[in-house]
Amino acid sequence: MAGVLLWVVCPKGNATALLSLIPRSGKHKRCRVHQKVKFSTGVSAISSAVANPARSSEEKVYDVVLKQAALVKEQRGKQTLDLGTRTETDGFTDWDLLNEAYDRCGEVCAEYAKTFYLGTLLMTPERRRAVWAIYVWCRRTDELVDGPNASHITPRALDRWEKRLDDLFEGRPYDMLDAALSDTVSKYPVDIQPFKDMIEGMRLDLRKSRYMNFDELYLYCYYVAGTVGLMSVPVMGIAPESKASVESVYNAALALGIANQLTNILRDVGEDARRGRIYLPQDELARFGLSDDDIFRGQVTDKWRNFMKDQIKRARMFFHEAEKGVSELNAASRWPVWASLLLYRQILDAIEENDYNNFSKRAYVGKVKKFASLPVAYGRALMGTSKLF
Repeated sequence: MAGVLLWVVCPKGNATALLSLIPRSGKHKRCRVHQKVKFSTGVSAISSAVANPARSSEEKVYDVVLKQAALVKEQRGKQTLDLGTRTETDGFTDWDLLNEAYDRCGEVCAEYAKTFYLGTLLMTPERRRAVWAIYVWCRRTDELVDGPNASHITPRALDRWEKRLDDLFEGRPYDMLDAALSDTVSKYPVDIQPFKDMIEGMRLDLRKSRYMNFDELYLYCYYVAGTVGLMSVPVMGIAPESKASVESVYNAALALGIANQLTNILRDVGEDARRGRIYLPQDELARFGLSDDDIFRGQVTDKWRNFMKDQIKRARMFFHEAEKGVSELNAASRWPVWASLLLYRQILDAIEENDYNNFSKRAYVGKVKKFASLPVAYGRALMGTSKLF
């Protein structure tokens, strides 16, 4: 983690050895769909929408969803890329180093997300490696504000991390792990906006510890978790036989990210309160006769139970919405997504089993339940595309 902090605060010039990891043909080769899809303004959908306070957070985020979906639809309309074939280059690429970079991403994923990692082993090698690269970047970004050195992170450090992201997308990685993601975004129709939005979520964590209503909280959940779904869909792929619209699949991926983050928030109420943070809608707390003081006291009352029942109900609604899109993914990509969905949803069950005491008891899914969920997830992955759209 100290290394991550050093890279952000004191980034150095890119080494020639790192540049050699990226396939090049004159310049960084990007998927053609990035070059052809144009939009009316260079300002990001989120940034421009924020200037219009009349729009809800869901409307702002949907602009980003439409942009990502347009990239994938453009690719689906063309001949499928042969991602198993290496791109012709000028001989500058060091394939051994690039393979080592991807392998290292896989090791990180295996260490910190064991169940998800097992699911990725069913994917094609290229998709698997790309998902590992995205996972590692997201983890490193999250640890900037939640890791052991979070107290040293400043807005300026996040600005440097974002500049580093820009360089990465232009084929100028700072280190081996960056190189893996830089190679990934050169092969798939992955747009930079969700990555930038995740960094914006980290900025929110530096300056904001209360959310007045669910509209504010929804935008935060999109920034820190919903973005992951938008990053991943182009890599995981949509099943060729799927009749669902691309937008609906993206909406389902977004819903899974929102559901997971809402679950994190409900699980970690006590832990967050000890850090002075309350990720619960203030207006909804007041509606149930609760306040910040009740959170800090950490007493489970009938008011708290009723409030939690309402919050859990909403999280489950997002999980239900997410289910509609998982079966539309490429067959080899479904298992890890189903496993994530089923396991995370069981955390809500655990909160209920703890009598809604998320102040001093941490809700978790035991190993037996985890292993029991894997064949269920695998069975659902084999069911094929649905007819829900």
